[in-house]
Amino acid sequence: MTSADIRQKFIDFFVGKGHTPVPSSPLVPGNDPTLLFTNAGMVQFKDVFLGQDKRAYQRAVSSQRCVRAGGKHNDLENVGYTARHHTFFEMLGNFSFGDYFKRDAIKYAWELVTGIYGISAEKLWVTVYQTDDEAYDVWKEIGLPQERIVRIGDKPSGGSDNFWQMADTGPCGPCTEIFYDHGPAIKGGPPGSQDADGDRYIEIWNLVFMQFNRDEQGTLHPLPKPSVDTGMGLERLAAVLQGVNSNYEIDLFQALIKGAARETGAKDLANNSLKVIADHIRACSFLVVDGVIPSNEGRGYVLRRIIRRAIRHGYKLGQKKPFFHQLVKDLVKVMGEAYPELAAGQERAEGVLLQEELRFAETLENGMGVLEVALQSEDRMLDGETVFKLYDTFGFPL
Repeated sequence: MTSADIRQKFIDFFVGKGHTPVPSSPLVPGNDPTLLFTNAGMVQFKDVFLGQDKRAYQRAVSSQRCVRAGGKHNDLENVGYTARHHTFFEMLGNFSFGDYFKRDAIKYAWELVTGIYGISAEKLWVTVYQTDDEAYDVWKEIGLPQERIVRIGDKPSGGSDNFWQMADTGPCGPCTEIFYDHGPAIKGGPPGSQDADGDRYIEIWNLVFMQFNRDEQGTLHPLPKPSVDTGMGLERLAAVLQGVNSNYEIDLFQALIKGAARETGAKDLANNSLKVIADHIRACSFLVVDGVIPSNEGRGYVLRRIIRRAIRHGYKLGQKKPFFHQLVKDLVKVMGEAYPELAAGQERAEGVLLQEELRFAETLENGMGVLEVALQSEDRMLDGETVFKLYDTFGFPL
């Protein structure tokens, strides 16, 4: 099953359950100036959940493009070196605004995962919040063995992986997560265990039940119209359905990795630098299409860092000429049908990325001059200030 098929089956399933298909919102949030980028499917519905906006529908389904880079999600250096770190990803989600709640949300999820996608029930585990007996009982009704329904409480430091909140105050509630067991060949323990951080048991879907409003004293008050907000990473689901452990092995990424190899001359398709480039062309192209341009501050600075990291990995593969912009057409081939705005903005994305590549080449040349002067010192050691300048101003890898 291709990534495109998986995305479409998700939308079609929920349309069949009375949900209105809603297009992805841009990566620049239009309703939340505090948020750097759209990082979840619920962002465009935030005002609906807060009761500040009303839509013509009570059920929605979307495939939302998301970026998590910069701010608290600043783990850029891990991208390309782990199985599931990305700057850009797609979040499949279904939403209920005061309509159905836990029972239907869980039953819909189970029907889709096991019935439509055909994932074996024997491979699935779930977690529920420690005190959420309602969700626990629904999973038992479905027939999931009790040993595969794990209650998760609060962490010693506060908060819980199974209790979601928008902020310190406001809408919040318990959630239930669905995990897939990749099998004993992969290291890791089941959710809730000491080895839960391993790669064997992977969360594929999070169902959030917004049923409380937390006031400034921390007291929880039941919401008059409880709602549902779910999110499932397309790339993780595709890895499961395509029988691979790493997201970079799915069809969508393999097409981009082959494009990166073509443009850089790399022969080893497993090279991590190709994974970095394949990931980064998605984030950079969509950010440009959504109106972000490279700069030295804010969103533009994050975009510039991602572009330059991709170019540096091209250098590592021996490609010193502009190449990154050539991959926009490969991205349009695999994602342009699902996101028409990408195809419409192809020429603009190619132009902006090429301009940044040329600018970075000039910057690197200037940086080499700074490096050569610094290395003329007697001990040929670089002081901290010079190292930071080479990294922050000239984009040199550390």
